[in-house]
Amino acid sequence: MTQPPRLHPIVEQATKTLPPLGKKTKGRQRRENRRVEKKESRQVTFSKRKSGLWKKAAELAVLCRASLAIVVFSEAGKAFAFGSPSTDAVLGCADALAPVPAADDVEWEALEALYRETEAKGVEVAAEAERMSAVGKKVVEVQTQAGKRFRWEADVEALGEAELPVFARALQRLRDNVRRHADKMPSAAPPQQ
Repeated sequence: MTQPPRLHPIVEQATKTLPPLGKKTKGRQRRENRRVEKKESRQVTFSKRKSGLWKKAAELAVLCRASLAIVVFSEAGKAFAFGSPSTDAVLGCADALAPVPAADDVEWEALEALYRETEAKGVEVAAEAERMSAVGKKVVEVQTQAGKRFRWEADVEALGEAELPVFARALQRLRDNVRRHADKMPSAAPPQQ
């Protein structure tokens, strides 16, 4: 039995240091369906799953023109409700077995338009958050290049048109927070004699 030919030592070393092909993370994994033990983790899971449930319910209502209501009670006993066309319309029927009156096509078209607009606004919000993050990074970069330690010491001459209004608003918020904090502090004690 013959052995495969050996590679040059440099090539062998390079192949050992190359990252493995394929996924770098484990990706989205399915959780085992059991109670989350840690209270903080349980609250986070509830919040994330609840928003996912609301999104799926809204999609079901728009796609199938279904009237639906979902009521969820948190561990603390707080109620959260979602309904299409509204929770009251679905749950407030005079006769519990009577079907919810179907909305006409105009109402459904308006609902679908509102749903599409909401999705578009979500995309706009994500783009604006990305832009604001870039502005913040630019301010920090200018600040560190100038060797300044605090945000308010950033060189405003080095900031561009997009960064200046954001920087000014951040300074105003800082001033307001300092003023609010100073107002909460007990007034200076009268001098002792």
